[in-house]
Amino acid sequence: MASSSSSSKSSLAMIMKMAVLVALVLVATEVDGQSCNRHLSGLSVCGEFVVPGADKTNPSAECCSALEAVPSECLCNTMRIASRLPTRCSIPTLSCS
Repeated sequence: MASSSSSSKSSLAMIMKMAVLVALVLVATEVDGQSCNRHLSGLSVCGEFVVPGADKTNPSAECCSALEAVPSECLCNTMRIASRLPTRCSIPTLSCS
């Protein structure tokens, strides 16, 4: 049971890392004439809260403000892109529950 929990945490951590990575490298995503890149790059202040073994479990006010500033469509597109990466990289698909 602990192994399953560790595996789930590891998978979630990998997805979060991929989402942050994708967010930081997106260059040309446009929503309503605004570049998502500027908003998504602001999420770098949240990195310390999404890495495995993070000491801090509650995001800072700065992280929450950065997240709130990102248009929801930018977040959704980033998550869609991140969820397709494993298949496109020929690695096993992640399953998060």
